[in-house]
Amino acid sequence: MLDHAEPQQRQRSRPSRPQRTGGGLAEDAVLRAARAAGHAAAAADRDRRLAPGVVTALKEAGVARHFVPRRWGGREGGFADLITATALIAGQCPSAAWCGMLWAAHGRYAARLPEEGQRELWGKGPDTLIAAALAPPAGAARQVPGGWLLEGRWECVSGVDFSQWVLLAAPVDDTPVEAGATPAGPVQAAAWVLAVPRSEVIVHDTWRSTGLRGTGSNSVEVRGVFVPDRRACPLGDVLAAVVEPGASPARQASAHLAGGAMFCAPALGAARLALRSWTRWATTPPAGRPAALGDPAVQRVLARSAGEIDAVALLLERVGASADAEPTASRVEAVNRRDAAVAAELLVEAVERLFRAGGVHARDDTSEVQRAWRDTHTAAAHGALRLDAAAGAYAAWGEGEWSAPMPWEPR
Repeated sequence: MLDHAEPQQRQRSRPSRPQRTGGGLAEDAVLRAARAAGHAAAAADRDRRLAPGVVTALKEAGVARHFVPRRWGGREGGFADLITATALIAGQCPSAAWCGMLWAAHGRYAARLPEEGQRELWGKGPDTLIAAALAPPAGAARQVPGGWLLEGRWECVSGVDFSQWVLLAAPVDDTPVEAGATPAGPVQAAAWVLAVPRSEVIVHDTWRSTGLRGTGSNSVEVRGVFVPDRRACPLGDVLAAVVEPGASPARQASAHLAGGAMFCAPALGAARLALRSWTRWATTPPAGRPAALGDPAVQRVLARSAGEIDAVALLLERVGASADAEPTASRVEAVNRRDAAVAAELLVEAVERLFRAGGVHARDDTSEVQRAWRDTHTAAAHGALRLDAAAGAYAAWGEGEWSAPMPWEPR
């Protein structure tokens, strides 16, 4: 039988990696999290939320602390490690990988809060689970003495049921609190990010998506909650690159530098899951008939889809390596956005081909191929993976800049 195991579980040559600048995710803990997620994957899809044991395994793997500053006990890890670990876990349960990846990413965003706000989140330890709704901003934040008054509703807040904090982006409402009053201070940005305890957020059970059903990406509502200044910062400061000598690459990087690849990694794992399940079907002969893989047309499906999935793995590995090597290079950001968006389209095509060739097996409601097909399509539909926006950013560079060597190319 053909073996489409995860690359990390097989002996094979791999491109060289950049020197790590922060702590890495422990492979054995990531594998344990992947196994736990795989055992509970069908239940997560059915129940529309992860099992508590899977959340514990993800925390033990270190996803929550991955980007947290060292002064709070975090790893200040790199993008390449997280992308690889996310794809590995997604090869068992894309929903678990999606939540784990976001809990890591939100720790990176929370590190842009004022130091006293960071202390409130991580003063007792770096494994705080943080959910977020940053794009597009919603609700309204009004400046009041000492902080902000926040209210509104935000959609698609993944993993919120298990999170201790929620980062919410809201446009600034500069209407005076009382008639004739003046704002408490100058408004410095069009939208702000405010960290709110999970206990002050109302969660609405709204997640009925076709795929990634186990992420529990429900809606949240806030009704007139006061957020002190120490837990607020401009959205632009959260999303932009910052040059900070001595800081880890991830602390300096913009949201777009590796964000697309991080969102694509669960789709890569889902595609690998589809390929493994499809291959078991294709190589198992039904009673009285030869195995489907004896058909040259089916062989072409296997070769094309497996090749595209492997190509995406190489693209995402390169994105992670370049993000860790040059975290504030805008040209690298443009290429990385392009590669992640193209990778998502390749994965959709690869899994779609498997689904069409899989017959009734692929369409059964218990089929891993069918579940992975739904998860791949849903992950690839995320706004961070839209090719139009990525293409515009890439096309803004001139011809000479396109042809200039990238950091990983010989000069």
